[in-house]
Amino acid sequence: MQIKDLSRATGVDIETIRYYEKQGLLPEPARRDNGYRDYATEHLERLAFIRHCRALDMPLADVQRLLGFLDDPDSHCRHVDGLVDEQLARVRARLKSLRALEKQLLRLRERCQDGEDGSSCGILDELVSAAHGEACACHAQAAGA
Repeated sequence: MQIKDLSRATGVDIETIRYYEKQGLLPEPARRDNGYRDYATEHLERLAFIRHCRALDMPLADVQRLLGFLDDPDSHCRHVDGLVDEQLARVRARLKSLRALEKQLLRLRERCQDGEDGSSCGILDELVSAAHGEACACHAQAAGA
């Protein structure tokens, strides 16, 4: 199959497929007489595996390692467990960060003075104030450097 067919079948962009080839995640396909790449079922299956891992937000380095374990049937499952544990830790850290972001946004939303006097927006006032504080901190750092 041609690259456009592989792309259509997996939902992976053509440029991404080429990138994966350059990174060694996908084996180089055979070439037809006209120079077009000729992808086989193994490419489709491997690309689907990569896409699924990426949907789990796994970094490409981890996907590469998982593919190595997949290619070596004698490898130990505990190494795969370790990769999944690392990914779980990253996801949990992001969730914690997102919860903190949610709290900040809720506090910001509480600043809304809608319907009070209409003269100012508490949310915009808070954002401007916070940005001003950050700008001052950055300016102080730059001056000290």
